[in-house]
Amino acid sequence: MAPPATPAIAQTSRPLDGLRLEASGPPGPADGLVAEHLRLLGAEETGRSGERTTLVGPEGGGITAHVTWGDLAVDEATAQAATGIMAVHGRRDGAPRGLAADYAATAAGVLTVQGLLAGLLAQARGSRVTSTEVSVERAGLLAVSQYLAAAGAEEAEAAETAPGGPPFTSADGVVFELETLDPGAWAAFWRALDAPADAVRRGWRPFQFRYATACAPFPQELHTSAGGHGWERVREAARSSGAEVCALHTLTERAVEYDGAPPWKLTAHEASYSGSGAPPPVDAPLAGLTVLEAGRRIQAPLTAHLLGLLGAEVVRIEPPGGDPLRGMPPTCSGVSARWLALNRGKKAVEVDIKSAADRKRLRAMAADADVFLHNWAPGKAAALGLDHEDLSAGNPTLVYAYTSGWADRLPGAPMGTDFMVQARTGVGEAVRPADEPPVPSLMTLLDVLGGLLGAEAVLAGLLLRQRTGAGVRVDSSLLGAADVLTAPARIRAARGLDPRRPAGFRRPVPTADGWIALPDHAAHPYDVRHLSAAQALERLHESGTAAVPVVTDLADLLSSGPISRDAHGSPAVPAPWRFA
Repeated sequence: MAPPATPAIAQTSRPLDGLRLEASGPPGPADGLVAEHLRLLGAEETGRSGERTTLVGPEGGGITAHVTWGDLAVDEATAQAATGIMAVHGRRDGAPRGLAADYAATAAGVLTVQGLLAGLLAQARGSRVTSTEVSVERAGLLAVSQYLAAAGAEEAEAAETAPGGPPFTSADGVVFELETLDPGAWAAFWRALDAPADAVRRGWRPFQFRYATACAPFPQELHTSAGGHGWERVREAARSSGAEVCALHTLTERAVEYDGAPPWKLTAHEASYSGSGAPPPVDAPLAGLTVLEAGRRIQAPLTAHLLGLLGAEVVRIEPPGGDPLRGMPPTCSGVSARWLALNRGKKAVEVDIKSAADRKRLRAMAADADVFLHNWAPGKAAALGLDHEDLSAGNPTLVYAYTSGWADRLPGAPMGTDFMVQARTGVGEAVRPADEPPVPSLMTLLDVLGGLLGAEAVLAGLLLRQRTGAGVRVDSSLLGAADVLTAPARIRAARGLDPRRPAGFRRPVPTADGWIALPDHAAHPYDVRHLSAAQALERLHESGTAAVPVVTDLADLLSSGPISRDAHGSPAVPAPWRFA
């Protein structure tokens, strides 16, 4: 199939301008999300959706994406069960729990848009790629890849994995999230609330590692101390200590303030990109492109990891002495398994961004790069002379990508970390059914989805640059990720409907030796607690119900399916796309 014709540069302001969206087949996972994102990027809609999506140029040709549930799953509930999402999300509660939001399908939808954008970019660079395929199961494995890596490491977790965690509740009933990266601020906050010193000391490690373990078994005394003071006293303790607190917001509150902005923003400027170079291989559509990544924690490193899986050369900018997270336990061959899950295959260059000489060196590196990506704190890039305007002066065709917490869309917002954004945007309501209190997940839902959206935005920027010759600034955020994830529930709230799923929704069913998960709309079986999981599944399958076992130990995923091992012996989740 020939690549789509490219409209005249003067008529292109979005990467998919001039392309038409056609869908076929039965309704597919996240087909509405795929269509919406393609429309936001400029494609003309045809008015229907399906499991196959084709982008067609004005003179024919195009690229097709096919999204499936996978080998075992038949819907969101069974996908979450089969990929370990229920296990990770349920750690806080001590038993597997389904996310009431369609997390795996949402991730698959974003990956599908990525595949289409990467394929179009490869076509424009002379490749013969004509199709891409994504499964929800592969998307689910990618979402839990850090937890999978830890499950297959040589040593145990650095912090206890047991039920427990935030949020906290004040004496006057305000449920709130707490955030700080500073152990001194942590201690000062709790001292101000009269917490016992021993409880404060014992609580720091599980709090610090909750991003890694998806649970935080705090001493009960911390919850008791929080409950002994009113909300205003809690806020004062945060202000005086340097910690931050955020009351959990509802989906209705988020619906009222929602500004309708897309999950990313592309800003093009004048330049003269020629797009020369050898055609990339079909299975590596970004081959020949260079990404500089100055990322920390999850969001930006995952964005760069995905671009690397698509064939780009990723050069990671690390501080003198290297990224300290390389040594974060558990490790494989002396390297953090979690760090490898996000950073394997990347080159590394140590740069002291506090040094004028090293900043000059970084600007020189950016002059030869295609993408510069970072997730520094707001204002830091400008203060260092490394903002978009600074780097594009030396490389007008650069795609400059910033993955942030809030994208400057919410004045007065708290620290832009995963759990604070979850608290502020009503995610706690969206991911819990009506018989569970609204509580943000301790699985890093938004860091992961934010990383996926960051890669989607960078690919859109690269395609726009290819079609217009203009360099592009790309902004994405955890706020955008929250809005994408909660969209169905937020829309229900905006219409005055109950935004939450009914009691028991997507909850696994216990058996004598484990758990099983039923498809979302299947009738709840009779009591199967006296049966083994295998017996219960056999009976359900005989009656035509496509139930699946719930993965409760992520190590079980390492001995079957597509998981491999890297050179360090660390589990490696495969690329989520297949190109042809």
